[in-house]
Amino acid sequence: MRKHLNRAAVAALSMTFATEALATEWNVSLWGKRRAFTEHVEKLAELVSEKTGGEFTLNISYGGLSKNKENLDGISIGAFEMAQFCAGYHRDKNPSITVLELPFLGVASLEQEVELSMAVYQHPAVVEDLARWDATLLMPSPLPQYNLVGVGEAPATLADFEGLTVRATGGIGKAMETVGAVPTSMSASEVRQAMDSGIVKAVSFAPHAHMSFGTIENGTWWTTNLNPGTVNCPVVVNTTALEDLSDTHRDALLSSVDEALDHYVSHYQNKTMEAWGPELDKRGIARVTFTDAEITAFKEAAAAPAAASWIEHNTKRGLPAQELYDLVTGMIANGS
Repeated sequence: MRKHLNRAAVAALSMTFATEALATEWNVSLWGKRRAFTEHVEKLAELVSEKTGGEFTLNISYGGLSKNKENLDGISIGAFEMAQFCAGYHRDKNPSITVLELPFLGVASLEQEVELSMAVYQHPAVVEDLARWDATLLMPSPLPQYNLVGVGEAPATLADFEGLTVRATGGIGKAMETVGAVPTSMSASEVRQAMDSGIVKAVSFAPHAHMSFGTIENGTWWTTNLNPGTVNCPVVVNTTALEDLSDTHRDALLSSVDEALDHYVSHYQNKTMEAWGPELDKRGIARVTFTDAEITAFKEAAAAPAAASWIEHNTKRGLPAQELYDLVTGMIANGS
């Protein structure tokens, strides 16, 4: 009897270990709170769990695993399996994808931003660039053109930006320099305190971030049509962890990306943008619109020099910079 019980116990334990072996949990490092910017990751987690019957789960953490500027470092050492970061936070660590942050590229929609990003992410030089961090680019976090929310007297012309301290990263910061502003790079979570303390007088964000990080709580004006560019904030996975997944789990993850992005774009367009105007009106935030002539002059002053500088600098680093730039601008010119 005892012999049979032992065999039964062994069989039960074996089944338990087999079940546990099938289960996969990934930790995902985000920051802030759940918002439009993270909806594709939330949707991805939902889809992956559904497709695998709960055997593969994404445990999403908002700031509990790493600081946002250190997420790529965390991926590189396997501290977590998935993370989101913005290219402009550390341009030297991911120079290839900063081509998507050049000012005045002329991206017309979130859908186009997705197409451009995915094309760049799949370029061999970009794959190699991120491989230095054991990172595989999974999907972008497409954002509309940035504009400024500021405090104090609203600028009437672009000349009024002279000496204005502005939170602006990447290519947007370079663009703001051409009109005399003083750009400062800081993470989104630091922005509200910087505005309150007077470190910056204006903040460059997409609408969702202005609402999520509180710039409209004390802002007095918003630029409607400055549109200097946007930032590129990919979701990456640890390459080793991706390769270690079972074929079923890997397929569940990769096959869910398109649906997660569709959900993100729909959510941003139908919820975030619909809420933006009423939020400005509720707070009495003045809308500042610049003339076509001023915007044209701004673009001419900022776009070409920034592109030329980016190409020269990154060619010296060994990247096919001209090729990457031509890829992006060619797709935009063709309406892709």
